[in-house]
Amino acid sequence: MQHDEVIWQIIRHNHCSFMAKSETEIFCRNSYNVTGNCDRSSCPLANSRYATIRDHDGVFYLYMKTIERAHMPNKLWERVKLPRNYEKALEIIDKHLLYWPKLLVNNTKKKLTKMTQMRMRTRKLALKTREKIMTVPTKEKKREARREEKAEKAAVLQKSIEKELVERLKKGVYGDIYNYPIDEYYDKIIDKEINKGAMEEEDEDPEIEYVEGYEELEEEDDMEDFGGLAIREYVMDDNYDGMNDKGRENRRPEKEPEAKSKKKANLLVEVEREDTSGRQRVVL
Repeated sequence: MQHDEVIWQIIRHNHCSFMAKSETEIFCRNSYNVTGNCDRSSCPLANSRYATIRDHDGVFYLYMKTIERAHMPNKLWERVKLPRNYEKALEIIDKHLLYWPKLLVNNTKKKLTKMTQMRMRTRKLALKTREKIMTVPTKEKKREARREEKAEKAAVLQKSIEKELVERLKKGVYGDIYNYPIDEYYDKIIDKEINKGAMEEEDEDPEIEYVEGYEELEEEDDMEDFGGLAIREYVMDDNYDGMNDKGRENRRPEKEPEAKSKKKANLLVEVEREDTSGRQRVVL
């Protein structure tokens, strides 16, 4: 037969593995405790008739213990699943704990209220986006810093080697080596240089040049004007002669316009020299 008072005196004054003391209060770490306090009415071990609320993956259950099952530890607790609706859950608690002590019923309802509020807060917090703070050990920071330094040095060395190889290829240092292996790496560098030159040519602004226009046309016009002048003079001379000498059968020979044109074509060119003889005239 179970004696609740004897069990309580042993637990309270001797030793209890679920007891947690603070400066002011004493708490109970047993998962079946309703209030969390270590007292006579809240202890699940020292009460043969007890009820509490527990959470299993977001589902609330009402746990009940009676004196009739004290001799069966594997069937000591009876549990009832509670709905998510708060009001319906309270109705089920009132139904199953109808003739139980009022203090125990009130503590059970208080625990249900607190757990429902906690579930609502966790849902709200889950919907919010929060920054996750990650701690990085100092050893990993130092290791990453050393790796970055080595990578930077290797990159600088690789760039200098690329420049040196490109300069040698431009100078023709490897021109006479026919068995030199042509690697894709060097082909890529040469393509980059060619593309770079093409891009620079495209980026340069086009040069603007001014050229004399209609040179050939002007020369042709001058020749036509010169020939037209000679023909005009020839026609005018013929007309004049025809008007004065209508009865004459012989006209002027056709070589006179050519002679006139030759006379007009003769130019006088003066050439200055620094000799004592002075200027000399040359007729062309």
